[in-house]
Amino acid sequence: MKRGRTAGGDLQQPISAGVVAVLVGYTSSFAVVLTGLHAVGATPSQAASGLLALCLTQAAAMCWLSTRYRMPLILAWSTPGAALLAGTEALDGGWPVAIGAFLVAGAAYVLTGLWPALGRLISRIPAPIAQAMLAGVVLELCLQPVTAVKQNPGAILPIALVWLLGVRFAPRWAVPAAFACAGLVIGVDMVRHGTSIAGSSLLPELSLTTPAWSWAAMIGIALPLYVVTMASQNVPGVAIMKSLGYDVPWRGAIVATGVATVAGAPAGGHSVNLAAISAALAAGPPAGPDPRRRWIAAQSAAGTYVVLGVGSAALAALVAVAPMGVIATVAGLALLGTLADALEGAVSHRAGREAAVITFLVAASGVSALGIGSAFWALVAGLLVHLVLHRRPH
Repeated sequence: MKRGRTAGGDLQQPISAGVVAVLVGYTSSFAVVLTGLHAVGATPSQAASGLLALCLTQAAAMCWLSTRYRMPLILAWSTPGAALLAGTEALDGGWPVAIGAFLVAGAAYVLTGLWPALGRLISRIPAPIAQAMLAGVVLELCLQPVTAVKQNPGAILPIALVWLLGVRFAPRWAVPAAFACAGLVIGVDMVRHGTSIAGSSLLPELSLTTPAWSWAAMIGIALPLYVVTMASQNVPGVAIMKSLGYDVPWRGAIVATGVATVAGAPAGGHSVNLAAISAALAAGPPAGPDPRRRWIAAQSAAGTYVVLGVGSAALAALVAVAPMGVIATVAGLALLGTLADALEGAVSHRAGREAAVITFLVAASGVSALGIGSAFWALVAGLLVHLVLHRRPH
């Protein structure tokens, strides 16, 4: 698609499209991000810092990409990657080794953009295996609403009902509506028990952590995070943009996501990538009839991320006082679509289904060995089964 310059006219559509795209993406998945960061050792303040870092680095990278290429290149955090973190057992070394893994994943994105051979190598991993690994990782989180109902039905059932009505009447806003309901539930619980978040810092603050390095974190976090983000975020993001008439500059876009990830990692940002669903909102017809003007949507999206980042500490403080199961329920509901898409991608083709099923089972088992989590072993098991079943006889 040719690049074009904006010259007058009504900017309302692209601006509003960018704002809506970010609001939907942010409110639908920030709970997953906080859950994942907590799982790998972040304190509430460190998790809030990670959320803020993601917002700021995404905003900066989007501003640069959209200005440079005059395309509505929307970035997002890796929700599947955050789900992977949520299913990871705490590693020896805690939060610092997780930071080291985030840095390595970011460096891998940069290398992928600069070295096409690496991208081709990753593309050789069968898509059903990558999707099955993702499905197995998110399964436990998606089960949380079910188990939470038994533990705390008074808090969970209203959230689930609001989500269900949202899916029926306004699917795009179903998870944001569920989060809004969760906020009301938390507020009622605070009043009942006399709790408050007044003692917590509500001002946004970047909390920098010196990274540490371990092979367990590199293999158990960085590698699966890289694979799942490339397979379920960057590649689909490029495909969606292609369907809307935009040829994404692969090298520039992937390098930018890698640089943003590296920049945000010391503050807790786990992964920045090309958006998929949000891209469809900001790069399609809702952003205006003229495709050459839709790059403005990325600019407004960047500004919206900055505004939302200001509230990161307040959100983290609210999450910290939530009743049992509330945040896990919101996160699980947010990932149901991801689980459905991953399962479909894993078993939609008969060829290779066995390898995909084995991958799914190992990932869902939560088994760990040598200090390395199930996501890596699922990938190893699936590739091994695939090689055995599809190796051509000499």
